[in-house]
Amino acid sequence: MSAGQRPGRPVIPGHVAIIMDGNGRWAQMRGLPRQEGHRRGLEALRCAVRNAGDLGVRILTLYSFSTENWRRPATEVSFLLGLLKRFVEKDLGELHSAGVRVRIIGGRDDLAPDLRRLVEHAEAVTRDNTHMTLVVAFNYGSRDEIVRAARQLAADAAAGRIDPAAIDEGVLAARLDTVDIPDPELVIRTSGETRVSNFLLWQAAYSEFVFTPVLWPDFDRAAFEDALAEYGRRERRFGGLSEPSDRAAGAA
Repeated sequence: MSAGQRPGRPVIPGHVAIIMDGNGRWAQMRGLPRQEGHRRGLEALRCAVRNAGDLGVRILTLYSFSTENWRRPATEVSFLLGLLKRFVEKDLGELHSAGVRVRIIGGRDDLAPDLRRLVEHAEAVTRDNTHMTLVVAFNYGSRDEIVRAARQLAADAAAGRIDPAAIDEGVLAARLDTVDIPDPELVIRTSGETRVSNFLLWQAAYSEFVFTPVLWPDFDRAAFEDALAEYGRRERRFGGLSEPSDRAAGAA
């Protein structure tokens, strides 16, 4: 049993990351348009944030829109972007009142100006909140994130600001989007798919994974608790090393 785990007590990971998958299939199974699946998925997202806070999760990272999602039909992309805007505009006040800090990870340079301003506003308003951190991975791809970090380091090395020989895991990690966010202890993927889809490849190197057949719009509190219970049954291993103390505490 890992550090901090006690028999008979629920084990709550400090940082849970979720690949929200299955909106389209949920709608298809019911003869509904994909957009309805995305709408119901947004409701599941709201519930997940509330449930995470209630259950004691300190950091919740949600994979909302990947760099690959731009390849979807333009109408679907436009709808998804609209959902994100409405979520921030409608829910930001409630999140702020609940003490939730909002962080957005992913590339921003190619975002439309209004969307970029909205993202920056959400982060600025909630910056000092400490009850929980909601990390939204938007326009995010882990390979893109690592490439952007490598470019920054290459530019610094070329300018003489850093010695290439001094670049180690810590230096690279400090250039990632998650620089001030501890790695997730648990990654959940809904819909029965068993792949990571370019999500937190660096950060999830030693995360536990739970793959649930539940489609994202149906991911309720019971499904969340089932995933946490499965995590609690695991014995975490780090290549023969004991669990790092800073990760065991799930520090925000």
